[in-house]
Amino acid sequence: MTEVERIGDELRRAWDGDPWHGSPLRALLDGVTAEQAATRPLAGAHTVWELVLHLTAWTREVRRRLRDGVAREPEDGDWPPVASTAPQAWAAAVEALGGAHQEVLAAVAELSERRMDEVIGDERSPALGSGVSHAVLLHGLAQHHAYHAGQIALLRKAFEG
Repeated sequence: MTEVERIGDELRRAWDGDPWHGSPLRALLDGVTAEQAATRPLAGAHTVWELVLHLTAWTREVRRRLRDGVAREPEDGDWPPVASTAPQAWAAAVEALGGAHQEVLAAVAELSERRMDEVIGDERSPALGSGVSHAVLLHGLAQHHAYHAGQIALLRKAFEG
């Protein structure tokens, strides 16, 4: 298996596969209602909805970076606001995350092995995630998914318990 295939597999598992760390994001979001997604059961913590919008913004940004080779903040911002808490808006938010995920997988499949070591951005900025290779960026996206999946799992326990 090549590195490109390995990273693609890791990202697929994080969204709707069988990651070793627990449930994939898609499974964690299944059955969450708009009301639950907007609930803030832990003071100071993000809601499931906010996490989904954040994940979508950064997944889209990774896709754009693979295409353009330039590191920027996500177009919608780091933490896009929840504009509406209607059930249709929640369904659209989850669908947008799934779409962003499919777009990044398609971009990964187009990468050559030699591009995996290319660095995005000239200067290392941990906050912006610049100055790292395509491989580090993509592994970071999988780690980002796992981190927030854990938060979503805990939030589900809080509002279901």
